Amino acid sequence: MSLPKLPSLSTVIRDSRFALGIARRRPFQVLLQVSNRCNMKCSFCDFWPNVAPRKDELTVADYLRIADELAELGCFLVSIEGGEPTLRADLDQIIAAFARKHVPVLFTNGWHITKERAEQLFAAGVTQVGVSIDFADAARHDHKRGLQGASERAWRAIDLLKAAAPHGGKQVHVMSVLMRENQDEIEALFARSAAHGVGHQFTLLSQSGFRRSQRTADDQLPDVGMGEKLLSLWQRFPHVRYLRDYAAQIDPFLSGAQLPQCSAGRQSFNIDHVGDVALCIEKINRPLGNVKRESMATIYARLASDTQSASCQDCFTACRGFAQALSSGGTPRAWRDLATRMRSY
Repeated sequence: MSLPKLPSLSTVIRDSRFALGIARRRPFQVLLQVSNRCNMKCSFCDFWPNVAPRKDELTVADYLRIADELAELGCFLVSIEGGEPTLRADLDQIIAAFARKHVPVLFTNGWHITKERAEQLFAAGVTQVGVSIDFADAARHDHKRGLQGASERAWRAIDLLKAAAPHGGKQVHVMSVLMRENQDEIEALFARSAAHGVGHQFTLLSQSGFRRSQRTADDQLPDVGMGEKLLSLWQRFPHVRYLRDYAAQIDPFLSGAQLPQCSAGRQSFNIDHVGDVALCIEKINRPLGNVKRESMATIYARLASDTQSASCQDCFTACRGFAQALSSGGTPRAWRDLATRMRSY
């Protein structure tokens, strides 16, 4: 029997810095869209109909500087997203820029993942990769993503990434958007990801962010009871890797209850593909600065003092749930989940 591979010393030091930053109530999460180009046409996404020219996207040199400037603020969980980030040929260099001082995770639809690309991403230092799969039924997933074969390619990507990851399935998971259309397929999805030996994460659909009003009539939030169902499934499926504090707040949000104040701006924020910095991805139309023109320290001071998020109840996506559970030093349950289920080794 082979022993599990131990993490490197640099990984342990980085993770310790990340945990210390949370305990000290420093900013710890940034969402990063490296491109809004995409090969799919998801009905709940506004990026693919509003593509920015490739020449306007931030460069690797920009990301190297941003990573260093972020390090002056703290150690960040950097969610590298799109559009579809694998459309960038220099994605491995972007990951490497953040892996030096931060915890980079990648979210992809899986279409362009090959054996070589998977190995390249982990060699660059990506900590985890999430592949978007919303339906257990392949035809329904393909229809939602607007591309035939999307489901088959996503599950193939899951297996290729697992084979390439230094710690196997610990570093790979399925990411599912929770909505009314798939609320009855979640258990089947969890069962399938378990069979593939990888993890599973989830996020509520967002309906109220910038351009979200363009969603189709099918793009509705799940029914009240989804949070309770997720907590039950969390107990049954040990590969489900997300914070119980997030799942526990889903039903109150769906019921219209007032959630605790959002920490966007203070402990998390968004940087889009052209360098605009906003409180969160739902407010990318209201940037508070641009990294091409100002330092992150200058922009962060503006973010932290902004009051837009003080009473915002527009969404309860995973990024808000993660930040909320770990803001103000984090809850004991969130720390347990972070140190156990969400570990990458």
